[in-house]
Amino acid sequence: MNNHDWSSRDLAVLWHPCTQMKDHEALPPIPIKRGQGVWLEDFAGNRYLDAISSWWVNLFGHGHPYIKAALKDQLETLEHVILAGFTHEPAVRLAERLIGLAPKGLSRCFYADNGSSAVEVALKMSFHFWRNAGKPEKTRFIALSNSYHGETLGALAVGDVALYKKIYEPLLLKPITVESPDCHYREPGETWADYSRRKFAEMERTLAAHAAEACAVIVEPLVQCAGGMRMYDPVYLKLLRESCDRHGVHLIADEIAVGFGRTGTFFACEQADIRPDFMCLSKGLTGGYLPLSCVLTTEAVYAAFYDEYARLKAFLHSHSYTGNALACRAALATLDLFERENTLVANKRLAQAMAESAAFEDHPHVAEVRQTGMILAIELVRNKADREPYPWQERRGLRVYRHGLTRGVLLRPLGNVIYFMPPYVITPDQIRFMADVAGEAIDIATKD
Repeated sequence: MNNHDWSSRDLAVLWHPCTQMKDHEALPPIPIKRGQGVWLEDFAGNRYLDAISSWWVNLFGHGHPYIKAALKDQLETLEHVILAGFTHEPAVRLAERLIGLAPKGLSRCFYADNGSSAVEVALKMSFHFWRNAGKPEKTRFIALSNSYHGETLGALAVGDVALYKKIYEPLLLKPITVESPDCHYREPGETWADYSRRKFAEMERTLAAHAAEACAVIVEPLVQCAGGMRMYDPVYLKLLRESCDRHGVHLIADEIAVGFGRTGTFFACEQADIRPDFMCLSKGLTGGYLPLSCVLTTEAVYAAFYDEYARLKAFLHSHSYTGNALACRAALATLDLFERENTLVANKRLAQAMAESAAFEDHPHVAEVRQTGMILAIELVRNKADREPYPWQERRGLRVYRHGLTRGVLLRPLGNVIYFMPPYVITPDQIRFMADVAGEAIDIATKD
């Protein structure tokens, strides 16, 4: 079987995620035969550097021998068991380790299957907490503009990217939306910290006005990923934690994309020295091997549901594969690698290499190159002087994607934002190659 054969069979039966399938008439899906390290290989032997960690999940490269060995070992004993009324070693050990790594005070772990499911859990827990606490009037959520928290209905409702959300508006709950502290819009000479502090004023007013009806504020700490890799300063999180405490509102940290070392610290919240009431984790949790997510929360939240059965306070939320043993074992192996490889220290050098290699600030169609840890984004614009964006209909980012494939790099832009989120096993030479190809692609995509 060759690439064409697999693509044809695919198009006869599959419907791909986040895809206009008609695009595949001109650009067939690429069948991948194997992966190793940062590389993906198709059936013709072409290789593609995975610059986006296969949708931000693959932390230590494809085919990592340590994670594979852990999964093979787990297969010999237990693949899965219902987690209602039963438990198993990988689920217990993983919860213990995550609690040990998380900000102090997060002491309970609730498993789910994916990032959107984790957000659903956190939203429901917060709402249900206030009901159990005798405050049923607290039913609304506060979220940031340009945010993204997933595509199940609850998660979609508290997001604010119209491309994903607009068509489903009639089905969704109505959050209170506060303007993002997105530092792309800071004034000339204004620091990220000063802008983020200034933008917090609207959040403070909103919390003061809506505290009586608000369950929680939900944010993506430091980076709004699907919203175009827009970034802000940790001071915003610090101010938000203080304000939520003053007004009696929960704080939900959606660390699904930014956790596990992506922003330079193990969890992004560490950079503000805060502890949210709920922390949602997924994506890199298993190193990209199996679906798994969890919500870490506090003993106070847990206690609000702990009662005699007849009081009907239990959190009756479940997924069939909750706490899957194989996924938990992959996650444990991933956490082992952080310790064995001293990953956070190594990532500082890699992040510096990314910054040095992606020096595109002087390009006539690059408005900004921004970076937080192992996330770097390049914003393409029609007019650099006033940051006029390209019309979305021109699909400049697609041009970048297509050129990248011809040169052996998987770049999947977010609209007109080109970004790097590579596996942590990437080398400085591979970073330079990735950036060189991106530079070529940007020139081609913006030449007319």
